[in-house]
Amino acid sequence: MYPRDLFRYCPRCGAATSGSVGASPFECAACGLTFFFNPAVAAGAFLFDEAGRALFLRRAHEPAKGKLAIPGGFIDFNETAEDGLRREVLEETGLEIADLVFIGSSLNNYLYRDVTYPVVDLIFTARALDPAAARPLDGVAALDWRRVADVDPDELAFNSIRMGWEKLRGTM
Repeated sequence: MYPRDLFRYCPRCGAATSGSVGASPFECAACGLTFFFNPAVAAGAFLFDEAGRALFLRRAHEPAKGKLAIPGGFIDFNETAEDGLRREVLEETGLEIADLVFIGSSLNNYLYRDVTYPVVDLIFTARALDPAAARPLDGVAALDWRRVADVDPDELAFNSIRMGWEKLRGTM
């Protein structure tokens, strides 16, 4: 179920929807509210150490529990993609990063508590300032420094990470 499918009543006036459940935008016939359903935005980065290895996370929770991911997460209100990425990397690994380079975007669906959230994932590369300080924190079961070419794409948690992995493999 997508977020738009949850709107059975107008969030402004409380009027029941009249056949517009799941429509985008949501338009309330009673009060005229128009509500657009846009994708969430997330950012992730292939963080590199001085040996050219990238940091991969083993996911501790669903979706894709046990699969490999890259540090990152959802961008909060009033954050740029870069600031949100820095915050997420710090929360998940304890690392500070520098030299962010955007490599591409990808569409993703993120299933959380029976709701499927459409997401636009923004993928970057970055340099870990102190790679030895990395530790598994929020939502991370384990950390693994690997060369990008040594990762099996079937181990990767999301299509957006595979897209970034493919682009990086083509440049290394």
